[in-house]
Parts: sequence; structure tokens; C-alpha cells
Amino acid sequence: LPGKTKMNIQVVPEHKLSSVAPLKQCNVEKKEVELILVKDQNGVQYTSTSIVPSPTNHVGPPGSSGGDERETWGKKIDFLLSVIGFAVDLANVWRFPFLCYKNGGGAFLIPYILFLLIAGMPLFYMELALGQYNREGAATVWKICPVFKGVGYTVILIAFYVGFYYNVIIAWSIHYLFASMTNELPWLHCGNPWNTPNCTVPQPMNGSFLDNRTSYAKNKNTPAAEYYERGVLHLHESRGIGDLGPPRWELSLCLVAVVFILYFSLWKGVKSSGKVVYITATMPYIVLFVLLIRGITLPGAMDGIRAYLHIDLKMLNNPKVWIDAATQIFYSLGAGFGVLIAFASYNKFDNNCYRDALLTSTINCVTSFVSGFAIFSVLGYMAQKHGVRIEDVATEGPGLVFIIYPEAISTLPGSTFWAIVFFIMLLTLGIDSSMGGMEAVITGLADDFKILKKHRKLFTFATAFGTFLFALLCITNGGIYVLTLLDSYAAGTSILFGVLIEAIGVSWFYGVDRFSEDIERMMGFKPGLYWRLCWKFVSPTFLLVVVIASIVTSTGLTLDDYVFPPWSNVVGWGVALSSMLFVPVYAVYKFFSMPGTFKERIAYCVTPEHEHHLVKEGNIRQFTLKHWLAI
Repeated sequence: LPGKTKMNIQVVPEHKLSSVAPLKQCNVEKKEVELILVKDQNGVQYTSTSIVPSPTNHVGPPGSSGGDERETWGKKIDFLLSVIGFAVDLANVWRFPFLCYKNGGGAFLIPYILFLLIAGMPLFYMELALGQYNREGAATVWKICPVFKGVGYTVILIAFYVGFYYNVIIAWSIHYLFASMTNELPWLHCGNPWNTPNCTVPQPMNGSFLDNRTSYAKNKNTPAAEYYERGVLHLHESRGIGDLGPPRWELSLCLVAVVFILYFSLWKGVKSSGKVVYITATMPYIVLFVLLIRGITLPGAMDGIRAYLHIDLKMLNNPKVWIDAATQIFYSLGAGFGVLIAFASYNKFDNNCYRDALLTSTINCVTSFVSGFAIFSVLGYMAQKHGVRIEDVATEGPGLVFIIYPEAISTLPGSTFWAIVFFIMLLTLGIDSSMGGMEAVITGLADDFKILKKHRKLFTFATAFGTFLFALLCITNGGIYVLTLLDSYAAGTSILFGVLIEAIGVSWFYGVDRFSEDIERMMGFKPGLYWRLCWKFVSPTFLLVVVIASIVTSTGLTLDDYVFPPWSNVVGWGVALSSMLFVPVYAVYKFFSMPGTFKERIAYCVTPEHEHHLVKEGNIRQFTLKHWLAI
């Protein structure tokens, strides 16, 4: 304003000036005094002062309140364990080992590590830095470029969708855990109420039990397979996705237990969830180590491990191998669900998220690789025991962890103990990943609608209860069909699309150079040229290719021999589009809600909110060539 100037004068306690007591060693809060000089018309100066936060203590980007009272993690380890617990989930155990095996064994690690370096880690680092600097959830973080706020709602909705069916898988684990607490595991023999006359206890048979078209893993007449499909899911009572039936009361109780665990882990924010992960994030590693030691002592274990690690470089000529590696590294690290942004938003402003990104993403990928030894040592044992090939017992998904692995455990001495240990691992692997997804929803919406933040406990309960109600569809007689549909469409192409738009919004519209300056404000150093090139060119290109590949390779849904009706695929794409449409719909809404001419509206949409005053001045950074060429 005319005649008004501001000066910031640091007031430093006298004892801090001593060389004996450097600033960092003094436990005295550094403050600043804002001195405002106002000249009146007669030349008489009036002064006023006020205490303002120091820039070094500023906990957010320019334009945010220095007095931000956002809670932070109790300890740094709380954050690290939460991120690791979210990233390391069931897919590390039931998907990666099989993908590695079928795609050339050790050769699969070449594209896997390549995509980790050029896309996985950069996107992981980007989301942590984005959340930590802006201290906001997945939606309101887009104050840096308002037109992209729709992508925030996209990832929040996807995280909500995933909670519908992911909690059901955890409920299955709880069901199996309680069923294991018997002297004889219920899937060891036939003769139970759920078994059919065709149920056959497998014996060493040199493959005579199988015909030429059926692998052992696909055999539906073993006690373990019948227990899973008939005793737990009651799949035989449904004719398909159009015939769901009522929810199973046993699984409903297990689902209630899951919801209660999630609620009481999240109701107090990161102060409570940060303590729960001490158990849920570390327990899988303890159990995995125990299972690995037991697995490699079994007969045939070395055959399984050799099959897992065999190197077939010719497989690298197959484009499907590269697509599998790209999608696996993306889904494994968990970028795009809004979880990393939410977790990082509770960090201290000067936390070294660069080191965190390297550490946690590396731990996640190493865990996937090591879990393969625990899985394939047991598969080798199964193959030798039943006289079949490794490829006949190798499988992925629920078939691995709820049929093949439990069957192997049931044949071991002390089978009850090993079953309880294994399903505790599955339970803890699932819980902290589900906690992360729900935290993304809660933080993302609570930061956007302040009334929700004021009533966090009630909102947390409403979110948990909402996922419970929708999850009931997945625990009906035909619930596995609903689960398969959601797993394929709710977080398939839509999540890849969301992260693609996110990467473009940060690197191109906000500017990778400005993003790098934000990181420098937090940690004191700029990201290297490698990271900046990945953010601006490599990662968006990678995501675009994977999005196109996922659409081109998309086929009609099937589950074993069941082919989903055409209308279910239409419903699936409707679920996918319901989240993706937030991006263009919000962009149009934002454009028409802005004041001014056509050019000014665009300027407001792409200019950070704290710089909107520059639009009237015509100082629009995104309208210059320099902005688009900057790296």
C-alpha cells in the first residue's frame, strides 16, 4: 500500500550471540517481530509491531499460515512404518513371486528394477514431497494448480472403492485364523458337511490325479479347494454375479472385526495409527522370516527356489513381460491412492523425504523378492509330495494363500501353529494397507471440508461403516464375483489415469523447477537432474504407455471357468469412469467459477492460489515459454 512498508527484524536473545552457545544448541524458540512503519500526511511516523513466525519455522508453502497446528507423527519411525506397512501388502506375497516365475525368473528383475528406477521411485518421491510441503490431503494439495483438484477426488474415491473389497480379503484371513485354532485343520480331510462326493485327498500320484488340461492349482476337488469355495465362500450356492444371495453371517462377523480394528486404529489420527503399525508393519517380517526358515528345510524346497530364480532371457522379447513389470512396480509401491500424500502431510516441514522415499521403496521391493523364497520353497515341497511339476502347483492371488499354501501347511508337523502364524501374517499385511487407504479418504476430505476435521472421530466411523455396508456385497454367496469385478475395474486403469494426470499437473503446469525449489525450502537441497528429468519426461511417458497398454489388453472378465456377462463389464467400466470423470468435470466447474475474461479464467485455474493476485497484474508464469522449458 502507498506510504506503508514492512520490515522483518529478528530478535535474538543475547546469550545466543555467544560462540559458545550456537543457535542449534539453545532450546529457545526463535521469533521475529514484524515492524510496520506508517507515514501520515503530516510526516509523523507511527509504528506497530507484532510477533510473526520465523521463516525457518514455517511449516508450509508461501501463503499458508505460519501458525499451522496440524498434528505430526509422534516419531519418525511411526511415519516410516506406516509407509512401509501400506506399500507392503498382500500383493507382495501372492502376486510378485508368481509374476517373477512365469516371466523368466531372474530375467524378470531386469525390467522390474528398470521401472523401479525410472518411474516407481520418482513417483514415490514426488508424492511424499508434495504432501509434506503443502501439508494437505490429496484434494486440497492442488492449491498449487486449482484446475487439477479433480484428480484429488479421483484418488480419494478409488481408495474408498478399494476398501470395499480389500477389507473382505482381510475378513477371510480372520475366518481362516479362527478356523486354524483346532487340533486338525478343517481343510485337511474330506467328509465335512461342505465336501462333495468328488472330494479326494491328494496322494503322491505322479500326475495321474490330473488330466492333461488341469493343473494341480486349478483342481477343485481337494479338501483345501472345497473348504475355500464351499465352506467359506459358499460359491456353489450362486449361479453367477446376477445371483448373489444374502451375506454370510460368519464372514459378516469377521468383517465387523476388521471395521472395528480400522476404526480404533484411525479415530485419533496419526497419533493412534502410528502406534498400531509397530505391530502390523513389523509382524509380517517376523512371520515371513519364520516361514522362510521352515520352508527351505522341506524336501523339494530347493527345486521350487531354483524354478523361482531360473533365468530365461528370451522372455524379455515378450512385451507382456514388460507390461507385467511396469504394472507390478506401480501397484506395489502404491503411488496414486492419495495415501503417500496423506501420510507425508503429517511430517515435520524439514523432514528428509528424499531419504524416506529411497528407503521405503527399496524395502518394499526387496520384501517382494524375498517373499518369493518363502512361497516357492513350499511350492517345491508340494510338487514333490504330489509328484507333479512346479508349474502345476504355482499360482497367484487368493488361490495361492487360501488353497495351495494352507494345504501345504496342513501336511506339516505342528500344522495348527504354522497355519495360525501364516494367517496372522496375512491379517497384518492387509490391515495396515487398509488403514492407509482409509486415512487417505479421511485426510483428503477432512482437509477439504473443515467440519469433517472438527468431528474426525464421527467421520472416521462413518467412513469405516460405509465401507462395511458396501463390502457386504462381497461376502454373499456370489460375493467373489463382485470382488473380482471391483479388483479389475475400481483401481485398474482409473488409478493409472489419476497418477498420469497428477504427474502432468505437478511437473508441467505447476513446474518441475518450482517443485524442486519447494523441496529445497524443506531440505536445503534441490533434487538432482535425474529426478527432474524423470518427473517431467520419463514418468509421464511411462504412465501414458501403461495406461494405453491396460486399455488395449483389457478383455472380458473371467473367474476360472466362469465368464462374466457383458452387462457386468459395462458396470465395471462405469465404476472406473465414476472416479476418472472427476478430472474433466471439476476442471470445467473451476473454469466457469472463476471471474474475469476467458484468458483470466484460465490463468486463475493454473496459477497457485497464493499467487492469484498476480493474474490481475498480467504476471502469469504459465503463459511464458520459459515456464514450459524449465527443468
